[in-house]
Amino acid sequence: MSKKKVVISGINSGIGYATALIFAKEGYVVYGLDLASEVNPSLALKIKTLGSVLNYASCDVSDNEQVAAYFGSLNIEINVLVNNAGILGPRIKTEEYPKDAFDSIIDVNVKGVFYMTKHGLPHLNKQGGSSIVNVASVAGLIGMSKHIAYSASKHAVVGMTKTLALEYAKVGIRVNAVCPGFTDTSMVENAQLEIDYINGLKYSTPLKRFGEAEEIAAGIFYLASSNASFITGQCLTIDGGLTAQ
Repeated sequence: MSKKKVVISGINSGIGYATALIFAKEGYVVYGLDLASEVNPSLALKIKTLGSVLNYASCDVSDNEQVAAYFGSLNIEINVLVNNAGILGPRIKTEEYPKDAFDSIIDVNVKGVFYMTKHGLPHLNKQGGSSIVNVASVAGLIGMSKHIAYSASKHAVVGMTKTLALEYAKVGIRVNAVCPGFTDTSMVENAQLEIDYINGLKYSTPLKRFGEAEEIAAGIFYLASSNASFITGQCLTIDGGLTAQ
């Protein structure tokens, strides 16, 4: 039997990196996308050590032509599509929020999910058992002060997830999302947030810590697996209790 195949965007770090490893460990052939011209060498080595295969391509998910060309080059049937690529943007009040930053976040976080899904759907197995998992955020469920674009983008991902689930249920494609809380990834590190603000985020989380990328990846794999065969159109919140308050 041929191995199952997964396509993951934003694979070089954070949640995408951890997700690639868990799928590789479970025997999937991994097709990974990221902006960099080359794959993260540590990821490539780990996947090889796990006995799996990684096929990497440089691709800007916010560019429809690049995404179309990528999927156009794939002569395979895939079982899982993970739309993980995303950016946070600056922490600024709405009246001062830069238009260029807003546009960039919408381009990557919203249009990127749309382009990846639009061009990826023809490759998904429509005989049942295939799925799409979108990486949204708790910011797609609640407000996030000074992050107007990010919150808007993740609310959009939640909406797209539910819409896609309704459209494709009859052909056996399940569509779900994970909504991580604050997670210890390079996206948080690169945001250059004040230390007091970061500590406040940890304090506001009932479990008093950030999530780990591996914990989010485990949720992604669960939603893609046969253990979640009756789950579609749902958002799995993985936030240390943040939104339970």
